[in-house]
Amino acid sequence: MLPLLYCVHRMFISQTEGELKVTQVLRENFPRATAIKVTDISGGCGAMYEIKIESEEFKEKRTVQQHQMVNQAGFELLSSSDPPASASQCWEYRH
Repeated sequence: MLPLLYCVHRMFISQTEGELKVTQVLRENFPRATAIKVTDISGGCGAMYEIKIESEEFKEKRTVQQHQMVNQAGFELLSSSDPPASASQCWEYRH
């Protein structure tokens, strides 16, 4: 799909399968979160996500500690038997 068509298509759907998987893992890892927003910013292949989380769990934590907490949750997802996408899928999609 062309990038412009992809953007228009994305306006009519709520979340991709990868975004849903990442959101689910984050909800499991941050049960006290009041808001979680996951957006695939890699053109739909699932190689890169923008993640926004509002949670009391981050209170009084330095930014680097907050990033480590989120990265740990992401590592668990990538180590699972059903990650959202692989880099090779993304590479094929772009070409």
